[in-house]
Amino acid sequence: MPPPPVEFAILAAACRFNKPLTVLRRLGVLGPPTVRRNAAEAFVPSPFRQVVVQSGKLLGTPRFCHTTAGMSECLPDVYASQVLNVLKSTSADNADLSGVLHQFMVHMDEDIILMVLQKQRSNWQVALAFFNWAATLPGYAHGSRAYTEMLDILGRMKKVRHMRQLFDEIPEERRQVVVTNKMFAVLLNRYAGAHKVQEAIEVFYLRKDYGFELDLVGFQILLMSLCRYKHVEEAEALFREKKDEFPHVTKSWNIILNGWCVKGSLRDAQRIWNDIIASKVERDLFTFGTFINALAKNGRISAAVKLFKQMWEKGINPDVAICNCIIDQLCFKKKIPEALEIFGEMNDRLCQADVATYNTLIKYMCKIKRMEKVYELLDDMEAKGCSPNNRTYSYILKTTEKPKDVIALMQRMERSGCKLDSDMYNLILNLYIKWKYEKGMQQIWDEMERRGSGPDQRSFTIMVHGLHSQGKLDEALQYYTTMKSRGMIPEPRTKILAKAMHMKKDGSAAEDDSASMAGKHLKLDHRSRLFNVHR
Repeated sequence: MPPPPVEFAILAAACRFNKPLTVLRRLGVLGPPTVRRNAAEAFVPSPFRQVVVQSGKLLGTPRFCHTTAGMSECLPDVYASQVLNVLKSTSADNADLSGVLHQFMVHMDEDIILMVLQKQRSNWQVALAFFNWAATLPGYAHGSRAYTEMLDILGRMKKVRHMRQLFDEIPEERRQVVVTNKMFAVLLNRYAGAHKVQEAIEVFYLRKDYGFELDLVGFQILLMSLCRYKHVEEAEALFREKKDEFPHVTKSWNIILNGWCVKGSLRDAQRIWNDIIASKVERDLFTFGTFINALAKNGRISAAVKLFKQMWEKGINPDVAICNCIIDQLCFKKKIPEALEIFGEMNDRLCQADVATYNTLIKYMCKIKRMEKVYELLDDMEAKGCSPNNRTYSYILKTTEKPKDVIALMQRMERSGCKLDSDMYNLILNLYIKWKYEKGMQQIWDEMERRGSGPDQRSFTIMVHGLHSQGKLDEALQYYTTMKSRGMIPEPRTKILAKAMHMKKDGSAAEDDSASMAGKHLKLDHRSRLFNVHR
């Protein structure tokens, strides 16, 4: 086997030292740090993560990382975490980071810079200071991803003047590489979010100066941004005004229709719907779904159902989201037979019901105590491979009347692979307290602790209020004291109740004396994990 190339030998030797970059620079192999976002990569031996050797020069990110666990400090996310730790102790108005971040200079690339910026989204001043510091690194220039992220941070924090200044200061020779359609979409969205409609429109037309076409897709992004922040009236006016530039296609109509629906103006949504019909533009699934949802949410369920059935007549099969909307509103209006009819039609037309469909029906069937239908639906969803979730079972649990019904349902949950969460445990705990089923209460409490699902603040609150309602003041106060000892903050109503119980027991006017009971007054019961009070 021929000896390895000299570059590989130098590289392997250098990586045996703690600071391989320093060794390579002294040998003259590596010049000043260079970072290029899309640097080419050549094949290198497996012990190295990223090294490109060509004509005696190293290209790309100057980062040499052995893949063994001992060199894990070379990972980008580790460097990013270290930078973030430094920034945490940095004043927000400290624009000079060269001193505190000097140690990270040789490791910086756009991936690390992007990770740091994404973790500083709510701290725009530090993010901008870091961004400006990174721009001064030798051989490095921000790429499109870093610029776009920084612009988005400034826009999200309503610093649109800084956002525009940063955009305008992109070096002219870098614009072709850095400025992208995504960047313009961020600018449009953030101007609209800051309620600067005219500036958003101007930025759209600025695309032309940067070599982008004023195309329909870009115009639709502008309309969506305006509608997202409730500037629907301005979006519609622009949509109609620019009809000659941008034809009225279905998607553009949908954006305006959805804007009015989201804003809650059914009258305007109805007007746009009529205009769509008059325009002879083909209505698609989104058009129907948007308007049906608006009608249903505004109580016009009959009109929504009529339109829903028109879809099938026109050969447009509603998706499961539209069906769920209709079924939910029919059930809400207590038109359960009609909801079941729609549910049956879904099966006939091969529109597969999902867990939300079944949950809606089960919820309302439980309310009217039609338990035979509830279990029929539960069997049906399991047979069709639609796994019930905690919400499904919680609706049914609330209808149970005996502990044995709860146990049977818990066994069914276990068979179906549905794990009990803290909300489910608390629901069962509440039922057992209501039924005064002490053995079950203890079993659920122990199981919560064993599985790590509680008991949480809600569990203790249930026990305190439940035991108080049964006249068991000593036990209720034990739970209250234990809750406080575990650092949980009682709800105001629980504090008032504890004060009332103390006053009733010994006439104390204190809000609670759990603090004074810490230490010698408490003894841990290892079975119940509660602190018992010993005066």
